[in-house]
Amino acid sequence: MISEADLRNISEVVGPAHLITRTNDLEAYGSDATKLVYAPDAAAFPGTADEVSKILQLATREGFPVIPRGAGSGMSGGALPVRGGLVLAMDRFDRILSIDPDNLVAKVETGVITGRLQAAAEELGLFYPPDPASSDISTIGGNVAECAGGLRAVKYGVTRDYVLGLTMVIPTGEILKVGVETAKGVAGYDLTRLVIGSEGTLAVITDITLRLLPKPETNRTMIAFFPDVSSAVRIVSRIIANRIIPTVLELMDRICVDAVKDEIEFPIPPRTGALLLMEVDGDEAAVARSADMIRRVCEEGRALGFESASGGEAVDRLWEARRKLSPSLYKCRPHKISEDVVVPRTRMPELVSHLEALSRRYGLPIPAFGHAGDGNIHVNIMLDKSDPEELEKAHDVVEKVFEKVLALGGTITGEHGIGITKAPYLEMEIPRAGLELMQRIKKAFDPKGILNPGKIFDGSGSKEWI
Repeated sequence: MISEADLRNISEVVGPAHLITRTNDLEAYGSDATKLVYAPDAAAFPGTADEVSKILQLATREGFPVIPRGAGSGMSGGALPVRGGLVLAMDRFDRILSIDPDNLVAKVETGVITGRLQAAAEELGLFYPPDPASSDISTIGGNVAECAGGLRAVKYGVTRDYVLGLTMVIPTGEILKVGVETAKGVAGYDLTRLVIGSEGTLAVITDITLRLLPKPETNRTMIAFFPDVSSAVRIVSRIIANRIIPTVLELMDRICVDAVKDEIEFPIPPRTGALLLMEVDGDEAAVARSADMIRRVCEEGRALGFESASGGEAVDRLWEARRKLSPSLYKCRPHKISEDVVVPRTRMPELVSHLEALSRRYGLPIPAFGHAGDGNIHVNIMLDKSDPEELEKAHDVVEKVFEKVLALGGTITGEHGIGITKAPYLEMEIPRAGLELMQRIKKAFDPKGILNPGKIFDGSGSKEWI
């Protein structure tokens, strides 16, 4: 619990209008996209790095938890106040500070919505590639904290590939500017990269310097239909083997196609068991050449159908359906467990076969979709949590999926992070010596353990979150 005296001190720092303490008003700050709920003691809305510094100094001195929060769109519980304390909502850090077309650099505050930055860059003929499905609501700071990926990662990489530097406040109150504003820089340890993906456990980010690219001249969207998932994922490797790197290369299995079929205005052939949603970009000639090669590869792979378009309402609806796919799966069952595993592209057929076998064995639907171009598959275990038998089965399925993924040379999370939902499984991938080293790094940043406690490796051994 945060004492009344500490609440008064926080109110003096941010102003009474920027501190919430009433239980009903706090509900929105105790949950995220996992739909798990943990009640915070209060939520504060700082407006400057200095205010963040004063709050963290107070928390370190008095020992109460502080949980940084962006938009609450995280999928692994990284912003949940699992031990109560103060949610530090970064909503007021919402300014695009500058966009420099000459140096291809943008400076933004941590609370800027990702899609807003993308739109602002495009108005100047520039391009910010990281494109999580939640880009219309997620913040840049949250993307950095989780090292978000997204649909375009197969060609353009993930958030860390575009972060040049940042300003952060560490739990002892120091405000540090780390990284560079230049294309190169190797002065000292790379603290920027260390903080990226640290899920708010090391520092509170207040502003970020990002690398931009020139906007591609044009793009084209394609959709190919296949009789089953195995056929579709084999085509993925063939496309890459032909030296084509699509901007987007997404997979949907039959359950996913059924969930969004009303949004797909292209004709869906009978017997469709999977589809690939693809995009290429570049100059006109390169786009035409790549699209033609992809068509030929799909036809040689006995696609049931192939459609191509350069824009229009049908294409927009198709991408919107992909972005809303995850919540659409609730048509299948009332609850789901979402995992974002990654395997080498060439091992995807083995993973898909394993998922199909698990679904048959446990009698649970396990729809799969995601970024097939980089081997990042979103595995969704659909269940009814009120059924104890299904809940027990789901626990088993999660572990067996992770075991197979690691055996295939993959990782248990590609972009959602560890948070609390994957914490019980982290040691399956990272040996104890590695975890202990991480804990020592955490201690160096946060000697009193006040910043986002209970996350990643910090005593979160329970599977009760499912």
